[in-house]
Amino acid sequence: MINGQQTENRRADGLRDTGGTLLTVQTYIPRGFFTCIGRDGKVFDELKYVWLQGRQVWMYCRLYRTMDRFHKPEILEAAKAGGTFLRKFARIMGSGGQWKCAFCLTREGKAVKIQRTIFSECFYVMAMDELSRATGDTDMQLEAEQMMEQLIYWVQVDSSGLGRPHLPGDVPTNSMAVPMMLLCLVQQITEGRGQKVAEKYRDLGNWCVQQILQHVQRDGTAVLENVSFDGTELQGCQGRLQNPGHALEAGWFLLQYSTQWGDKELQKTAISKFVEVPYQSGWDKEHGGLFYFLDVDGNCPTQLEWSMKLWWPHCEALVAFLMAYQQTKKPELLDMFSQVYEYTFNHFPDAENGEWFGYLTQEGKVALDFKGGPFKGFFHVPRCLYMCERILDDLLSNKA
Repeated sequence: MINGQQTENRRADGLRDTGGTLLTVQTYIPRGFFTCIGRDGKVFDELKYVWLQGRQVWMYCRLYRTMDRFHKPEILEAAKAGGTFLRKFARIMGSGGQWKCAFCLTREGKAVKIQRTIFSECFYVMAMDELSRATGDTDMQLEAEQMMEQLIYWVQVDSSGLGRPHLPGDVPTNSMAVPMMLLCLVQQITEGRGQKVAEKYRDLGNWCVQQILQHVQRDGTAVLENVSFDGTELQGCQGRLQNPGHALEAGWFLLQYSTQWGDKELQKTAISKFVEVPYQSGWDKEHGGLFYFLDVDGNCPTQLEWSMKLWWPHCEALVAFLMAYQQTKKPELLDMFSQVYEYTFNHFPDAENGEWFGYLTQEGKVALDFKGGPFKGFFHVPRCLYMCERILDDLLSNKA
């Protein structure tokens, strides 16, 4: 007890920081989530990564809202605690009066690092929008929409607010991650909010789709991670880079958008170019599993981890193949899903301690045994399982 107030200093409740109540006139308890979790479940670093904070809030809220067995007050309270931490600490005033979100915070919420990209802000939008749906708090919805407008401005009008200097040798690049994330946010913000909201963001959604489709190169035989602003192939390693997991994730984003607007041509393109092609080129035929990176010309990629098998591309592949099968009923897509499923569940889950390993060698052996870190948190695995369960439920309920 300190001045009649109990001080808590438990390191984690699951992944949640229970904080500490301190004396002084200004009493406050930092919250948020620890994500650097060892194989034994112990926290090995107290830094809090905003990508993962936002993703975890989103995941808790989505489970709470849409699945009866997760509609529990403790799940909502955890999401609200994470949302409070984000709202209090993640946003930092940048140049020109524009809000940026930090990439990394201390346990107490002090900014450590800011990236010159849009992705911390993207996951902030996801978290606030989904939390507003779970709680009915319209202020959070407004915050999400305001940050969304800032993102659109940075991407389509003026990127100087990101803090990235314009260098004379730098070639303007269309990185597929940017239109992918914006399309994801369009779907998030418009979901279930009626035709008026859907129409408001339709032009942006169509723009994102066209930007993503520019990455289909080499006469439709490859999806490249980076292309020029006018949709042509870039020179060098950057231009030859392939990321099969990203392409598969883009595939199911496109499938969702094609379903929303009844676009059968987009559905066909999504399956043939963003689901089947990345699988055919990205699957390791000797050891199984999806390569992390590839060079379209067969050179050795410059990313040192290129040959590793990571958890999240396999999560995206499971969703992509099952969704593609749901929409087409083509048995070959279910066969591909089964192959990815067998590899995934034979290699990533930790039967002894629970959860999944994230990083395997090319041969499929555990390379890094921690369960969470700066990039692996409570998102890709639960989102994959959640989406696959819902798709399977739909398939079973509609079975003739």
